[in-house]
Amino acid sequence: MDFVVFNFHDVILLMTAMLCGFFALLLIATNPPNNISNYFLAAFLIAHAFIPLHELILWGADFKLQVRAHAPGIYFVGGFAYYLDAVLLYFYVKSLVFRDFHLRPKDYLHLLPLGLFALFMLLAFYRFPAATRLEWINSEAFVYSLGYIGMDFFCKFLRVAYCVAGFLLIYKYKDILKNTHSNIEKVDILWLKILVMGFLVVTAMEAFLALSKAIGFATGFDFLAPHPSGNIIEYIGLSGYYALFVLVCTLVFTSMRYFSNFEAVRQKDSSNGARESAKKNAQEKLLNPEYAEKIDSTMRSQKTYLNPELTLDMLAESLAIPAKDLSMIINRHFNLNFYEFINGYRIEEVQKRLIDPANKDKTITDIYLEVGFNSKSVFNTFFKKLVGKTPSEYRQNPQAAGTK
Repeated sequence: MDFVVFNFHDVILLMTAMLCGFFALLLIATNPPNNISNYFLAAFLIAHAFIPLHELILWGADFKLQVRAHAPGIYFVGGFAYYLDAVLLYFYVKSLVFRDFHLRPKDYLHLLPLGLFALFMLLAFYRFPAATRLEWINSEAFVYSLGYIGMDFFCKFLRVAYCVAGFLLIYKYKDILKNTHSNIEKVDILWLKILVMGFLVVTAMEAFLALSKAIGFATGFDFLAPHPSGNIIEYIGLSGYYALFVLVCTLVFTSMRYFSNFEAVRQKDSSNGARESAKKNAQEKLLNPEYAEKIDSTMRSQKTYLNPELTLDMLAESLAIPAKDLSMIINRHFNLNFYEFINGYRIEEVQKRLIDPANKDKTITDIYLEVGFNSKSVFNTFFKKLVGKTPSEYRQNPQAAGTK
């Protein structure tokens, strides 16, 4: 063979596709049957593997010429992945955050853009004779047509929107976790933030390229025209290829290492109006002072809050109350989330121990660790907020301090 099929940029695309496929197969082969998160990540990787292949077929140096000559039928097949990968990444994030997440009928509405793309390709491309399609492929007339540029613009910005939605869900995650966990400091989701933010950057680059094409079509100015000093749009596109390759190589390995320890929570119940009405009477029975008093007295007598790993489910089991009911009582009666509720009792316990002569030789660190805190900064913040003094000030002068 005396000609070059791939240049270095093309090799990066090919390696990215191969790595995505390999990681996806590894996830599927090693995944426990009940771990839906792994399946969403594998589906995302499989969909994403088609994108570098699609780019390679459309823009590869000599590879695109080989495809046109020998397999023109596969020319736009990979385009469907642009309408799936960001959706699957969003579902992956949701399945990590919410332990009871599963696909519901309304979730399939996310496939409407894919259906729209399929309909567009059928009407604008595949309904024409093979000879016409081949001519459009060879001249690149179709990829620079108004319809294709418009669909490309639509899907690229849609992918950005899904990445933003995933990132916002991650941003709210720790607040959601406060409804079920008494300690959230050990939860490390930096890897997930970087993963989603990395793909957000890549999709934003691709959206910028799509916008440039749309503006170029509307104004007649060719942003992609060759230039002696190089083309900035081309540089952005190539940067996206390399950024994607680095993400696949590093962050997917990181996610595979950490997501098994992810602290998931229950998804908020989205019952319809009829079901909510049916539950109203039962909820009203729960919302009376006796339930709150029972919970408060049990907390003080059993001191379950001393367990640093205490969760809503664990407390609900010890109180023989359904977790959803307990959460509602804590929210309505005490006007607190679970995180604030438990740490309030811990602060009270710290106050008692700080002024107890039996603990005079113990450090403040020893005491806050004994009562269930595992973060000095969180402990100090709660103590100052609820007591009005720092722990050291309180130990020296406990008078006139606030209480829970």
